[in-house]
Amino acid sequence: METYQAVFKRKEVKYLLTEAQLTALRPALETHMEPDAFAHSSISNLYYDTPDFRILRRSQEKPVYREKLRLRSYGVPDEETQVFPEIKKKAEGIVYKRRVSMPYGDAIRYLSRRRPCEDGQIFQELNWMLISYGSLAPRIFLSYERDSWKGREEPSLRLTLDRDILWRTEALDLQRGAWGEPLLEPNQVLMEVKISNAAPLWLAEALSENEIFPISFSKCGRAFEILCKKYINEMEMKRYA
Repeated sequence: METYQAVFKRKEVKYLLTEAQLTALRPALETHMEPDAFAHSSISNLYYDTPDFRILRRSQEKPVYREKLRLRSYGVPDEETQVFPEIKKKAEGIVYKRRVSMPYGDAIRYLSRRRPCEDGQIFQELNWMLISYGSLAPRIFLSYERDSWKGREEPSLRLTLDRDILWRTEALDLQRGAWGEPLLEPNQVLMEVKISNAAPLWLAEALSENEIFPISFSKCGRAFEILCKKYINEMEMKRYA
């Protein structure tokens, strides 16, 4: 029997705030929310893409439909640690996630097409993505420390706070641990509100009072933007060397 949630469908609204703004917001959060069953997590991800970053380039164009493939772990895995191959889709503002659980060694072999897929609808979707793109491999590593909250009166309301977001394009192995280049400025926190419908009134008022406004933000997309800028700068330096 599955002990994890395999399918998600919800809105995810993101906010980039300072620690001072979070401190001001915290009384409202503590009144209406509480830490969920996994109150704190150390999350690491490998994002898969083609050699020319076809998936991320398309996502940056913000089409009506976009998708990503990643491998997620909680903490640093060994060969037998359960990890999550996951497809994340976004269509017309709604986020859909489909994931399976399997040991890290098996997941790496499966995603590199060295292990056959298992039965089930989600495996069929993963396999279709692997076949359709043809040359998917890990391209970007992302990790962060996450605090997770849930609504007291509204169980479907979820809120996460991500800090220490790191990324790299080398040593693309979850067993190598969490290290890399910071994605955010010091003292910044990325907050995500995950809802099935509209945000509750108390939260909307608390955000407005503290001048916290939604933004369009993708961790992997931001890392890709930085990577592209580095490449352009390197090419410019070579051009004028």
